[in-house]
Amino acid sequence: MSVPNDLTDTGRKSDSGRSSAAITMPMLSVTARHAYPEAPLPNTLEASIDIAAPPEKVWSVLADLRRMSELSPTTLKMVALGGVRDGAFTVNVNKVGWKVYPTTSRIVRFEPNRALAFRMNENRTVWTYELEPTTTGTRVVETRTVDAKGLPGWLRGTIKVAMGGEEQFEADLVSGMRETLSKVKVAAER
Repeated sequence: MSVPNDLTDTGRKSDSGRSSAAITMPMLSVTARHAYPEAPLPNTLEASIDIAAPPEKVWSVLADLRRMSELSPTTLKMVALGGVRDGAFTVNVNKVGWKVYPTTSRIVRFEPNRALAFRMNENRTVWTYELEPTTTGTRVVETRTVDAKGLPGWLRGTIKVAMGGEEQFEADLVSGMRETLSKVKVAAER
């Protein structure tokens, strides 16, 4: 599926005074909100997609973390120790280009058919999938949130040296979010 990749500054400010930029695509939108207009790394990335399947079907795809390697372009493996449940610890193998690295996370939100979130231990980011029933099925909203402390300094350095800098890193994350949601859609609509 070929989709446009147009990033436009909306010129709008949220109630907190944060500026935002948005990527809009058919049935898929991505928004990056900056905590400080001058800060290059957004605190939150958000993407959403409408899926012609009930929340239960979409949930069955998202909650099976063994499938994350087929859904996410940056995940080679994700294993929830003790099963997928609130508080479960996960061991993951991730990749960026040819670089492969291990990560760990903890499931911090587990609401069947509604929401799944995990906090990455290494960088303090939280990845959340929220399912909203619609008249035609389900809207899935994926967010990546950086905690108030920001990314650790070592990671900012790694992003700069090994991942093409913050701008490229964020663009790659947005691209990965779009790809993940598109694959969830295909799997849930089968």
